[in-house]
Amino acid sequence: MAMPLVSNANFFNSSVDDTIKVALVGCGGRGTGAAMQALLTKQNVKLVAMADAFRDRLDDCYKNLMVDDLSDWSGASGNIQTKVLVTEETKFVGFDGYKKAIALADVVILTTPPGFRPIHFEEAVKQGKHIFMEKPVATDPAGIKRVLDAAAMAKQKKLNVVVGLQRHYQNSYRELYKRLKDGMIGDIVSAQAWWNNEGVWVNPRQPGQTEMEYQMRNWYYFNWLCGDHITEQHIHNIDVINWFKGSYPVKAQGMGGREVRKGKEFGEIFDHHYVEFEYADGSILNSQCRHIKGTMDKVDEQVMGTKGNIYCGAMNITDRKGKVLYQFEKEKENNPYQTEHDELFEAIAKKEYKFADAENGAKSTMTSILGRLATYSGNVVEWETAINSGLSIVPTTFDWKAMPPVLPNADGFYPVAVPGVTKYFS
Repeated sequence: MAMPLVSNANFFNSSVDDTIKVALVGCGGRGTGAAMQALLTKQNVKLVAMADAFRDRLDDCYKNLMVDDLSDWSGASGNIQTKVLVTEETKFVGFDGYKKAIALADVVILTTPPGFRPIHFEEAVKQGKHIFMEKPVATDPAGIKRVLDAAAMAKQKKLNVVVGLQRHYQNSYRELYKRLKDGMIGDIVSAQAWWNNEGVWVNPRQPGQTEMEYQMRNWYYFNWLCGDHITEQHIHNIDVINWFKGSYPVKAQGMGGREVRKGKEFGEIFDHHYVEFEYADGSILNSQCRHIKGTMDKVDEQVMGTKGNIYCGAMNITDRKGKVLYQFEKEKENNPYQTEHDELFEAIAKKEYKFADAENGAKSTMTSILGRLATYSGNVVEWETAINSGLSIVPTTFDWKAMPPVLPNADGFYPVAVPGVTKYFS
């Protein structure tokens, strides 16, 4: 989220000229999009390094960035090929390549699967780089702690950090938030959030893959990499409620399971979650996310107040009787994915310290993890217990031959949480 400008006396300088050198860590679809958006800003941005665990993903990303036709990018025009200065010597493949890529840049784009985000963010802060990192920022409480510690260091170093919770950079949400703060709906008493749709891709197991490679190729279905879809996708909606509330839940309870995701190709994640998050003032967020074909499709947020309601999808505010008090004009909507990069790189070019999104990104990610722990266990989970638990689900060693933390049985099926049986805390 944007923050007031502070003294720039210790601001980390970028290149000696006006060039802003960028490294991309994580070359999948989102990484390609984020790199393109960085290159489409008005600043003199150059992509100088790329890193990914897989060479084919890096090559595909590079190829897609070298396109002539930019019509798919919100009507963008021009030639960005001259902004891609990556050479064979600055393409890094493997688990440790991120360190070398980060060292070459002023700004780092972190877009790997989220299980890697804490270590990559730590390294970027250690090296003194400005950062754009995608959500979520971790998959377990231990990872959240690492991100929060690194976020504090980033503030000390006056490093701009933007997290890809792009609704913070979307005009309609900003206008709704302004009116919320002006008191248009009164005090918030409850909220609802949805991410219900058909789900995402599956990458089948290929001959010769190690277990580590298979899980990384099919990363969405393993919690150490993804965090389940309540964390990987539904975080957007949960974060909006946290933002509008100005706080984070103190506890959660809920239910979930696997109605249709029963095959071994779906790893260990659920296909539906319902969570009741409770805030310190007693207000409730009713949160639901579902990946089941043929069911209601809805991605939205709603906030109920003592004087009125906010309907984010409809981009309006009504009184308690349904009369529209404010309606955002659709023609004034922006592309928030581009705006978050536009504002970040403008601040860097002006040597302004303006963005410190990491703490909120970590706490909204933790909210989604809290929900997952509640649905997996079927019990009430307290925020303080969870975040201070030290619970870690990521591997201790990253290597192609290393064993991931969850393994299939003899029939190829992975262990799945069972509410009432699965326990995290005594």
